[in-house]
Amino acid sequence: MRDTFTIRLGDDLLGWLKALSEKTGMPIGRIIREQLEHARNGKRKSFMKHAGAVGGAPDLSLRKGFRRR
Repeated sequence: MRDTFTIRLGDDLLGWLKALSEKTGMPIGRIIREQLEHARNGKRKSFMKHAGAVGGAPDLSLRKGFRRR
């Protein structure tokens, strides 16, 4: 069963949703549904989604100043 809800959002929250939608390419409705599911299940966003997002040397020991002597 699908229901439709109408809610009023403040400018700051709507701006955040629009920016997140543009950044991720996800529709605003999907973002809201996922946030509600996370809230219902008591889940927090995992930090593992950021794994591999940082560029640079794969081994920090290759950077100057980090080698052991």
